[in-house]
Amino acid sequence: MPVLFIGHGSPMNGIQDNEFSRRWTAMAKEIPTPKAVLVISAHWFSKGTRITAMNFPETIHDFGGFPQALFDVQYPAPGQPELARQTASLIHSSPVELDHDWGLDHGTWTVVRHMYPEANIPVLQLSIDYTKDARYHFDLAKELYELRSKGVLIIGSGNMVHNLRMVAWDKMEEPGYGYDWALQMNDTFKQLILDGDAQSLIHFERLGMAAKLAIPTPEHYLPLIYSIALRGSKDQISLFNDKAVAGSLTMTSVKISA
Repeated sequence: MPVLFIGHGSPMNGIQDNEFSRRWTAMAKEIPTPKAVLVISAHWFSKGTRITAMNFPETIHDFGGFPQALFDVQYPAPGQPELARQTASLIHSSPVELDHDWGLDHGTWTVVRHMYPEANIPVLQLSIDYTKDARYHFDLAKELYELRSKGVLIIGSGNMVHNLRMVAWDKMEEPGYGYDWALQMNDTFKQLILDGDAQSLIHFERLGMAAKLAIPTPEHYLPLIYSIALRGSKDQISLFNDKAVAGSLTMTSVKISA
């Protein structure tokens, strides 16, 4: 299976028909149908590593201030406890807790419901240990590689450039609007990804002030680290949804496939 990093952006993308959600729908038709989907979402930061292991994960509405229509969404995809156990057994760098309390947060369902609207494919989430650095997560992600050959679609869901404090709310509807530093950093990230320069991406804090503005906190960036770690020697990389939004966010997404 391919590996994806998806810039998920606003929760509203989960119910809107726009250029981003249409591309997610198209992507699902371009790649093989997975046996299951494993998502590393920016919105499940935990102490230690956990994986959802229930039969039916709930739809989590982990946001506020949005229309009721967004809170009404349910994405009733099944889980797959056996795959959760198998995935946990692949990870040797950390003990993995089988979790029965989380579910599918908006970093997952807002994207996956456009890709697989019938909710008939099992969906699991793997948490991000907030006590660990990018190198740790890169190495852990490599232990998931075997899942690709088992028909599991692995998705990192976050945003390469994500600074909510600097969002230009009055520019939300202006296509491609980005601050100079956001556009600069997005271009830098893209070049490093295409060059296969994982070390520079892991040590993002060395990339200067623009990187500090783009990644004020790491939770939306670390899912990218999971995705690039899963690149195989024969894989090619392509980009999609490469747009800035509201000055300080980018939706730039990555497809890794043989």
